[in-house]
Amino acid sequence: MVSERGLQVLSAIVQDYVDTREPVGSKAIVDRHHFGVSAATIRNDMSLLEDEELIAAPHTSSGRIPTDKGYRVFVDHLAELRPLTGAQRAAISSFLEAPVDLDDLLVRTVRSLTQLTGQVAIVQYPSFARASVSHVEFVHLGGTRVVIIVVTDTGRVSQRVAFLPFEPDEDETLAVKAQVASLVTGKSVRDAAQAVTDLLAVEGAGDRRDLALRTVARIVSEELDEFRQDRLVMAGAATLARRENDFRGSIYPLLEAIEEQVTLLRLMSEMVADDKGLSVSIGRENESFGLSEASVLASEYDPTGSRARVGILGPTRMDYPTNLAAVRAVAHYLSRLLDEDERSR
Repeated sequence: MVSERGLQVLSAIVQDYVDTREPVGSKAIVDRHHFGVSAATIRNDMSLLEDEELIAAPHTSSGRIPTDKGYRVFVDHLAELRPLTGAQRAAISSFLEAPVDLDDLLVRTVRSLTQLTGQVAIVQYPSFARASVSHVEFVHLGGTRVVIIVVTDTGRVSQRVAFLPFEPDEDETLAVKAQVASLVTGKSVRDAAQAVTDLLAVEGAGDRRDLALRTVARIVSEELDEFRQDRLVMAGAATLARRENDFRGSIYPLLEAIEEQVTLLRLMSEMVADDKGLSVSIGRENESFGLSEASVLASEYDPTGSRARVGILGPTRMDYPTNLAAVRAVAHYLSRLLDEDERSR
């Protein structure tokens, strides 16, 4: 059982190690943190922390550094998050202001978060299980080219250029647009996808209008399937190279996880949030995902209650209080913007 002063010593070691990247000794703790006790007493506290495997010596006759277990205890006993400055909050608000659509908003979100934290920023798309198709547009661009646009009530927009087997006239364009719109508009993404699948399963008339309808319907089906897939948006992968010294081994597993996304999607979906919607997974807790040298900090967002998350990925040696505050603040702004957009519809 760690004493109250032991927790304070652990906190001092974490803070100093994050600040300096150097192992922390008892004399440094006495000099910097003014515990009001001798270096010998601090050494005794450190010995107890080492017995609990919360700190370790990286080599003989050195100071101590936090272990993954030590970081976990530190995070679990955080009295409060380090508040963001007014300038940081203003930067988030400015960065996320007036996005074009949901895709643009999420790209801005990760760019803002990686600038605030210096870590890899990650955001999940909100769940579209309850999203509905609000609008479908079918525009003839000339020749056989058409553009097909599908919009959901959650702000997701798909735009795709396609080629028909022939050049449609105005009546054919309007008729196909009306048929597709009546088929999917107002339906959930799942039901709309099923309606298109049912249409394509039935043998058609085989005339020009039917051929155009089926071509457009297949593309709409593909876009709806894309809407239903879990996706991540990320920024800041280059920060891993700048922090390579914070990893004992190779950063390749992290780069691979960023590239393939599936691992991070699984990890973020399995993280357990506290009563504030914050979740932290540290070091060896990520071993089953191949990310045993990384920490992931995340916060839930989205007023629809879909449990989508925004967060950061980085080395275990990071500024947890500040980074958690940044993640929470960005999630708050993102939720508010989505809520405002929902009310305006």
